[in-house]
Amino acid sequence: MTDAPRAGTPWEVFRTFLVLGCVSFGGPIAHIGYFREAFVKRRGWITDEAYGDLVALCQFLPGPASSQVGMALGLMRAGYAGMLAAWVAFTLPSALLMFGLAVGLTAFQVDTQAGWVVALKAVAAAVVADALLGMARNLAPDERRATIAVAGMIGALLLPIEWGQLAVIGAGALVGLVVLGGFESPAPTESAPLVKVSRAVSLSCLALFFALLIGLPFAVGGLGGTLTDLFTRFYSAGALVFGGGHVVLPLLQAQVVDPGLVDRDVFLAGYGAAQALPGPLFAISAYLGAEATGAAGALAGAGVALIGIFLPGALLVLGTLPFWSSLRQWALARRILAGINAAVVGLLAAALYDPVFVEGITDAKTMALAVAAFVALHVWKAPPLTVVAGAAAVGVLAL
Repeated sequence: MTDAPRAGTPWEVFRTFLVLGCVSFGGPIAHIGYFREAFVKRRGWITDEAYGDLVALCQFLPGPASSQVGMALGLMRAGYAGMLAAWVAFTLPSALLMFGLAVGLTAFQVDTQAGWVVALKAVAAAVVADALLGMARNLAPDERRATIAVAGMIGALLLPIEWGQLAVIGAGALVGLVVLGGFESPAPTESAPLVKVSRAVSLSCLALFFALLIGLPFAVGGLGGTLTDLFTRFYSAGALVFGGGHVVLPLLQAQVVDPGLVDRDVFLAGYGAAQALPGPLFAISAYLGAEATGAAGALAGAGVALIGIFLPGALLVLGTLPFWSSLRQWALARRILAGINAAVVGLLAAALYDPVFVEGITDAKTMALAVAAFVALHVWKAPPLTVVAGAAAVGVLAL
């Protein structure tokens, strides 16, 4: 790997990522493609080899992979301020749109049974089914990993409690370690460190990551309904997302729907709407944070939720960069990750049933709309924006 390119400025990083945040439709895999075009091919901020290493690291870690790649690119270009600038700029457009949707639903007292809202919930079923098929094909392609996925689905359905998802992920890690010898991805070739982050900073970030994950739930205790409680819920969801952005759906359900902070109808309508937006799917946290706190505290709730869900990914990027060359060669780590990835396929399968199918498919019309949306997405490869907009129009006219 070649030496790092010349340093840039946080403003340069901000304006570049702001444009990408406005036009990067298509989900995490598409975002990674946009980044490669923008920063490897056009601007030369990073070599192809280094970019491949960066993507591999962020796919290995829990959290929003494309946003983590963006943060790391900002860090490499303009230091810690560049990392912050990249995250803010890439997230801001979709976060503002999701926040506006939440405020609009409250201000205009939109009926959650309105045709377009019902259509968004039906589209959510199509999106999750499409994501589930893609993840199963890539992350559970053989008998052992498919069995882990099915067991994870059963566990998630039978343990519909706040810690049920964590138990499924932990079991997947343990089973992967024991039974997936030879099934893990091959060891990548050795390469130089991606970016200079001191070991002291890295270890501090890792310590903070685990301290917040383990300590916050005990610290907030009975502080239900406070911003501290809201931050804790979104931090926990962001810290446990393996396997892609759509896996955040069951984790957020456990954190905000099951405790009654957000109605299921409102949750699924927001999830459906988020498919039509550019930028990271995790920006739905702005919508949910605003809904959870009500009109008076909507802005604070949105901000706390956004910071909470993205902070774990940022801490892990900083915490693992100096150790990545060694970690990526460790076969046991790759086996654990293979087990976790298979288990999260099961989590998403459970979420497809409840709440997505249970709440989104209520009659023959919504079933027909969901099937049509699925075919458009999966077979015709239609842009999500087009599918969501078309479904909403059908909802206004026919539902």
